Amino acid sequence: MSQLRRQVLSAFKRLHRTREHVFDGDIQALTAGRLKINESFRQNLNETKEDEIKKMIQLADDVNHELRTTVIQATKREDNVYELRISDETTRLDNVLFNPDAEIKAPRRRRQNQEGGCCGGAAMAALEQEIAERKK
Repeated sequence: MSQLRRQVLSAFKRLHRTREHVFDGDIQALTAGRLKINESFRQNLNETKEDEIKKMIQLADDVNHELRTTVIQATKREDNVYELRISDETTRLDNVLFNPDAEIKAPRRRRQNQEGGCCGGAAMAALEQEIAERKK
């Protein structure tokens, strides 16, 4: 059980280090993160089932990964421009421009008795009308 206890303590410390790294300089976010991490670990302090503890350690590791790879800090400068703080670990995706001339096919219906899809088909009709207007 002491090995499991070390893993829990390690996950706890890792989350706090990640919080300090991700929210560096943002006192409000640092405080809120500290309170949330401490509260979550305190709620499960009396858990004795080894499987449940391992699930919670895995959850802590998943949260740690998400914070490090998806959270970006933005600060507003005097000239109304936002400055982003992106770390090496931040996930970056390719930015693909929207093609207004792309052919958008109508979604397939799942059931025979479903008429017009969601919104009575109004959303699809509006989209088709906008495409037709752009082609003019």
